[in-house]
Parts: sequence; C-alpha cells; structure tokens
Amino acid sequence: MPELTSNQLSAIMPACPDSESWTAALNAAMAQFDITTAGRMAAFLAQLAQESGQLKRLVENLNYTAPRLMQVWPARFPALDKAKLYERNPEKLANYVYAKRLGNGDETSGDGWRYRGRGLIQLTGRGNYRSAALGIGQPLDEQPELLEQPGPAALSAAWFWKSHGLNELADDRNEDEDTEDFKTITRRINGGTVGLKERMAFCEKAKAVLKG
Repeated sequence: MPELTSNQLSAIMPACPDSESWTAALNAAMAQFDITTAGRMAAFLAQLAQESGQLKRLVENLNYTAPRLMQVWPARFPALDKAKLYERNPEKLANYVYAKRLGNGDETSGDGWRYRGRGLIQLTGRGNYRSAALGIGQPLDEQPELLEQPGPAALSAAWFWKSHGLNELADDRNEDEDTEDFKTITRRINGGTVGLKERMAFCEKAKAVLKG
C-alpha cells in the first residue's frame, strides 16, 4: 500500500498539529483496516479532515447558547425557558440529550457525558464505544478518554470506515457514479451531507498529493 508521509499529511491538512505523530497513527490504522489504495486513503483522509477540523478536534463541543440548543435539538428544547436550563453547561446537556440512547443509561448515570462524541469521527454512546472497543482491541468503554489520543482515535475511525463498507464505496469503479458514492460515505459518517463541498475539496487535494 502507499504510505502516507508527514509532508503529505501537512499538504492535505495544513492546520494539522503534530503531523509526524498523526502520520504514524494513521498509517497503522489504515494498514489494519484495508485502507490500502490511494483512492481509499484520499476519501478517508478527506472525511477525517472535515469531521475533526484537520485532526484538531477530538471531543464534541457541547457548549451551546440557548437559541442554538433550540436549533440543534428542537424537539428537546421547544421553548427558550427550557433551553436556558442547559445553556453553557456541556455535562448537564450531554447527560440529558444522550440519556437512554446509544446504549447509555438514564440521565443520572452520567453516561451521556462519559460517552460523548470523541475521536476523529465523533464516536458517541456507550454502545458504540463498546463496539469500537471490540473492533480495535482497546478498552474504550472503560477508558473513553483513549479516543482523545492519536493512536486509538485513528484506529477507531478506520474500524468504523471498514465496518460500514466505506472502502468499497471509495473504490473507483467505472460502472457507478463516484460523486454519489462520496455522498453516501458522508451520510454514513455524518448522518447528512454537512460540509460536503469542503469534504470533496479535501478529497481532491488528497488525491493530487498522494499521486504526486
């Protein structure tokens, strides 16, 4: 497989901190989960770049204003008075919005905060942490903070990528539409197509850099 260099990573993601550490972590993860062609690598790196702010953002930001809470979770915060109870209180908010979902316990369990979005693709919920823990052989459910480190963060992202069939979607096949495949990849990671233009730009940049 082509191996990513720190110079290539810096060219693809100029804002990436500590490109050497991230290059080592990403190469190990991509090798383990069959992200082994230039096309797969370009699509993978492009999605990570957008999801993590070029590998800088590894923990979900839940520090919202009340009006923003009403936009993000309109069903849970239909009125400003309720939203103000959770405004600028990330821990209380996480325990509320993620309670009894994604394998979490109730609001008093603290699971919402403990298993909030972490890693390069914002793995969220105790159930997902457990699945990833089995997939990469690390105790993420017992030590969720591991996802804030390059090695486990890269491994969990690569595990998610392969386990959700994204290698096949990233492959260049003449009989299908690559742009639609990339949109499908984005939906499986993001739940929608937020930042699609930026993701595609990162992908084109990665293809050019890896080819060169």
